[in-house]
Amino acid sequence: MRDSWRHFVAEFIGVFALVFIGGATIMSSALARVDPLLTAAIAHGLILALMVTATMRISGHINPAVTIGFLVTRRIAPVMAVIYIIAQLLGALVASYALKALFPAAVVAASRLGGQFVAGDVSTFQAIALEAIATFFLVFVVFGTAVDPHAPKVGGFAIGLTVTADILAIGSRTGASMNPARSFGPAVVGNMFQGHMVYWIGPIVGAIAAALLYDGLFLRRGKDSADHGAIEPK
Repeated sequence: MRDSWRHFVAEFIGVFALVFIGGATIMSSALARVDPLLTAAIAHGLILALMVTATMRISGHINPAVTIGFLVTRRIAPVMAVIYIIAQLLGALVASYALKALFPAAVVAASRLGGQFVAGDVSTFQAIALEAIATFFLVFVVFGTAVDPHAPKVGGFAIGLTVTADILAIGSRTGASMNPARSFGPAVVGNMFQGHMVYWIGPIVGAIAAALLYDGLFLRRGKDSADHGAIEPK
């Protein structure tokens, strides 16, 4: 039971930080009348890199889509996956309530608490596809840098950089959520659910695809053969 609480608290804090820092950056940019895309990309990437690094010894998912990717590849027990997801959603909710209490009501309404929305010229299918592709990159990097035992030991740095790149690429189209919890908290607290299923379907599909691909194709199952393994210096 104590171990479950450690995982729960780590995931709660990680998602709370992501939603709070990301939302606060977007709202502060609105108050300063600065284009939020670049600042949001940098802030989300930085805080995710830091929180993944700080919690990866215990959990380090900070995203229901990542947890589901671990679940389908049997890297987490179903009961523990549920605990992770509950912690992630609660962390996002508490962070969103904190943002609502601490920022002016006008900017809270205008920025949707830093939540995401689909641009008017983007169809639902296009939005789901964009979120799925961005999340595929994210989870592929998670497996390539944090799951693979032969991965470079870079902590959450590469994961945070992937989030920054994804937000720069599709942030103006869908908000680049890649994380159902990150969208869920602001949507509930702000009571804004228009297009909300995009931020569940897209990230989960992308996460499952990346997890299954990396787990099935790239993770080593024993020693590579001499003519098909990694290239070694002579």
